[in-house]
Parts: sequence; structure tokens; C-alpha cells
Amino acid sequence: MDATPNADALSIVVMAAGKGTRMKSALPKVLHPLAGRSLLHHVLASTAGLGASRTIVITGHEAARVEAATAGIDRLRCVRQEPQLGTGHAVQQAVPHLGDQGSTLILNGDVPLIEAATARALVAACGGTKLALLTIALADASGYGRIVRNDKQEVRAIVEHKDASDEEPATTEIYTGMLAAPTAWLKRAVMALKNENKQKEFYLTDIVAMAVAEGVPVVATPVAHETEVLGVNSPSQLADLERRVQHA
Repeated sequence: MDATPNADALSIVVMAAGKGTRMKSALPKVLHPLAGRSLLHHVLASTAGLGASRTIVITGHEAARVEAATAGIDRLRCVRQEPQLGTGHAVQQAVPHLGDQGSTLILNGDVPLIEAATARALVAACGGTKLALLTIALADASGYGRIVRNDKQEVRAIVEHKDASDEEPATTEIYTGMLAAPTAWLKRAVMALKNENKQKEFYLTDIVAMAVAEGVPVVATPVAHETEVLGVNSPSQLADLERRVQHA
């Protein structure tokens, strides 16, 4: 296996605080089973070979159950997000536990089929100096943040679906919710986030415009297979992923 760039200074943050109301289950969403293991453990298994110095799992809903499920995993700690005020707020909870060197990879605990090679490529694209976004073009991009580019096709921002203008929903390139960023810059950027949006939440996606304003290079890393970036928010979506795994 090829060495991961900056592996000795790689941190991983996994978002696992969501309630998962649409699952209609008492079980925390990230603990629902897929092909014999929980959604969260699929993500952790994919990143196990990256050589990260630390993995931080952000918990919230049914935090104690999620934390118990990860007990004993080497170099992993859980940090609670209470209350839950958006993705940017989630990463803010991890800031005190991150170092000041290398890169931080941010993944979602309910997006279970991300492959190790894709995560590794995202970290490599960051290289400790760039904000690297995992993107994909979808025929139906409803509900996803849209990648906004300028005339030179440079990434300038991400606009959340709920806040998109009439023109922006026509964009098919979406942000998958996964990124890698220089750790020291990321820590400063997320602590500077504002909640001036319709949802009054702290959006992690707002760091893209911040990077552009500060001259931090922003790059889009495309993922080849849609299955890798599909999240689970309902029983039907979980069943769909189960079928995809069985037919892979």
C-alpha cells in the first residue's frame, strides 16, 4: 500500500451526531447495520489504513451509545456536539483536539461506502496546503450543496441547497460533504464561521469562500462512483445501499 501523504500529521473527523429522524428507529442512525457492520464502522474501516495520528468522532444524538460502539479503537476519541447547530459547529467541537500540523480529513458517519483510495486521494489533493473538496456530478442534485465556479472554472464557493438562488440549482456538480484541509487553517476558519443564513446554522461549507478570500487554493477532487458518496437518511436509502453492496 502506498504511503498516505502527511500521514504522520493526518487527523480524521467523522460526523456522527445526527438524529436520523427519518429512519424511524430508536437506534442511532450511524449504528444501523449494512452488510454486517454499522454505517459508522464502515467509515472507520475505510480510514484505518491511512495512518492518521488521531480520529475524532463527533457524537450528539444518543451519544453514549455511539461512543460505546467505538470504545477500544486505537487513537480514536469521541467529542459531543450539544446542541447541534450545523456542520461547522460540529467541527468546532473537534478544534481543541486537533494538532497544528498536516491535514484534517472530514467524513460523514452516515456515508458508509467511501473507499480508502478515495479518502487517500482527497488527503493527497490537500497536501497540507489546499482545501480539497470531494465532488461529483449528479443528475438529481436535490438537497446537496452546489459547487460554484467562476469563468475560469475555479471553485469559488459552495451554496447550500436551502440557500441557492434560482440559477444555482441548475448546477449538477455537488459537494459530497467530505473534504480535506490544512489543519491549522481549518481550525481558525471554523471558529470564524457565522450563522447568517436561513437555518441559523454554522455551515462548514462557508469555509470555501473564506479560503478563496484568503488565497488558500481550493481544488475539487471528483469521485468516480456515486455509491461511495450516498448517505443514509431513510430505511429505503439503507435498503438501496444493501442491494448495491450485494451486487458489487
